[in-house]
Amino acid sequence: MSARSIACAWLGRVDYRPALGVQEELAAARQSGAIDDTLLLLEHPHVYTLGRGAAEHFVVAPPPGVPIHRVSRGGQVTYHGPGQLVGYPILKLEGAARDVHLYLRSLEETIIQSLRQYGIQAGRRAKLTGVWVGGRKIASIGVGIRRWTTLHGFALNVNCDLSFFDGIVPCGIDGCRMTSIAREGRDDVEVAGAARSIADRFAAVFGCDSRWIDAAEVWRIARADSGLEADCG
Repeated sequence: MSARSIACAWLGRVDYRPALGVQEELAAARQSGAIDDTLLLLEHPHVYTLGRGAAEHFVVAPPPGVPIHRVSRGGQVTYHGPGQLVGYPILKLEGAARDVHLYLRSLEETIIQSLRQYGIQAGRRAKLTGVWVGGRKIASIGVGIRRWTTLHGFALNVNCDLSFFDGIVPCGIDGCRMTSIAREGRDDVEVAGAARSIADRFAAVFGCDSRWIDAAEVWRIARADSGLEADCG
């Protein structure tokens, strides 16, 4: 029996709202069985997002002009921006994979293994979701699951401007210090290259065969399926 397939796509830099719309449309298509599991990899322009239950007081002093969105994922407030790799897995969790904690730990493991390829020793912290290098957080995770189909995902700091995290309490963790691949000594790593590494590790951790599709194919699928009703609750 062959492994299941996941389609990986590098979308480049995409505004937050259109990217969210694509996720919702692809999630509906995945629920109906119209598409395979899909991993969207991209950057966003500067934006802050709050999870569905996030406390607004964790948004302390955001720079003027940076949009803030509340969305239907878990977790508190985080920042996305240029130089940060964002991954949105659209997966249909079935059988033993219907385990939220297992899914979160698998996302963490994907990032930990990818960082190891750059000589960065990363790990977890007890009772906290995400990936850390020593006492500094390098990747944040916040997911949504609808009818056992995943949305939202993870953000890995590659070479982003970490000062934008100063406007918030990252992930609602007082005293949380953020870091990046560049800050940890690998300023030669670009976001698109990190996306390739993440896609390879993702396929290995989740036990699937990966194939790359063009960004144009993702947008075509999203437009074709835009009439499907997506659960936005």
